[in-house]
Amino acid sequence: MPGEQQPKTSPFRGQSAVRSGLVTSLSYVVLSVAGAVAGVYLAHKFGRNDETDGFMGAYGVYLVLVFGAQAFRMVVVPDLTRAAAERRLGGEFGGYAFAVLLVAVPTSVIVAAFPEFFGEVITGRLPHSSAVIAGDALKWIVPAAFLQLLAALAASALAARDSYAPAAAGFGLGGIAGLVVFVALADQHGLISLAWGLALNGAIAAGIPLVALLLHGGRAHHLRGSVALGARRRLWRLAAGAACPLAVQALYLIALRFAAGTGEGNVTSLSYAYLLAATFVSATAFSLSLIAAAPLTRRGLDAESAAEHVVHAMWVSLALVGAGAGVVALVGGRVVAGLLGHAYTGAVGDELGQLVVYLSPWMVGSAAFSITYPLLFVTHRTRWLVPLAIGVVVVDIPISIAARAWGGLTGVALALGISTLLLVLGLMRALSPRMLVLSVVGLARLALIVGAATALAFGGASLLLSAVPAALLGLIVYAFLLLAVRQFGLADAWHYVRALH
Repeated sequence: MPGEQQPKTSPFRGQSAVRSGLVTSLSYVVLSVAGAVAGVYLAHKFGRNDETDGFMGAYGVYLVLVFGAQAFRMVVVPDLTRAAAERRLGGEFGGYAFAVLLVAVPTSVIVAAFPEFFGEVITGRLPHSSAVIAGDALKWIVPAAFLQLLAALAASALAARDSYAPAAAGFGLGGIAGLVVFVALADQHGLISLAWGLALNGAIAAGIPLVALLLHGGRAHHLRGSVALGARRRLWRLAAGAACPLAVQALYLIALRFAAGTGEGNVTSLSYAYLLAATFVSATAFSLSLIAAAPLTRRGLDAESAAEHVVHAMWVSLALVGAGAGVVALVGGRVVAGLLGHAYTGAVGDELGQLVVYLSPWMVGSAAFSITYPLLFVTHRTRWLVPLAIGVVVVDIPISIAARAWGGLTGVALALGISTLLLVLGLMRALSPRMLVLSVVGLARLALIVGAATALAFGGASLLLSAVPAALLGLIVYAFLLLAVRQFGLADAWHYVRALH
């Protein structure tokens, strides 16, 4: 897998990869915490009913677009990094922004003009009240998601200069501001106030990095470039680049539709479980993928170095995923009931906590996707992205049908993980057959180590103590077990991540 040899170090004076990763990770933790608090407030105030199912269906569309927007950072960072090296960053960014607006403006207008139609589409067999709230929410959620896409583009341009703090501030402050709006207006305006908060979130997330770009990169006319020229090429590149991330989120929407057929409130339960599981992934794997794209573009990659990057980054990510899954397995139901209120007590809370555990295959697949996907753009191996995206969505439908028939809501969660893992294997094959073999061997070894440490630490503790003390003891034992086996990859992974920049 040849690539042009680039300078080994950044031409910009940047911070260490660990510091950049921590700043980026912290912003997503703040964003996730703000989202979690909003979810807790929503659960306590509005309960678990047809209207929350409808809003969560619309929110699923938002998640699809926003996660797709964040994935655009993986797509465009290599292009923008090369443009920065050639002193044409402003023009390249302006071209991408113009291409996004060509799609964002008409799409937002169409959704605003026909909210009831789109509300019915995403709620399916749910009652009419679900479709009404979903349609009303979409009028705000769709523009908010496109603002997040502009924010992701601006963050990518800053990343090409090894600048991560302004984008981190935008995402973090946007999440906090959106939460404040929701809490302040929920009494008077109901669920729709959360959609308003998401719109404000998007405006702040886009505004701060855009201002930083103007201050960091020069005058506004530098951003114009030849924006109209090449718009079709850039749109196709964004569409092709978005195909797999959107497929990943389409798998989630499919899961929600199948969950709707398993009983009232299950869409809401799966949504909360998914958001919690996604937090574990975003805090490590997604953040690492964002800060790695620019330096890897400068260095170049072959099959061996690509596999090494995936395995090392997955070590750091799965160490957190194992701890999170272990804690949730022991105290998830109790914590869920305490946070979300009486509607989630008893069997409902226990089921939601168990859903997070059953989403472990999805967490592994999602982390591997976040780490692997940017490498296709670093190495220009993007030919099979659209067929892979279409194929995994088609394959997921029979998998979900069979899994739901077998295990109900639990089967739907497992089907989501299986399909995501199949997509990751396809991406690795698209990079290189040798990279696929090396990565699968390394990740199988890693999964065995982390899985065994999780089972021994938390499973053993649960045999000795009640839930809460067992979770605390499990965390301590888990940490010691990972330290004890650090020579099997964790130590090398830590040194690798520190040397990324």
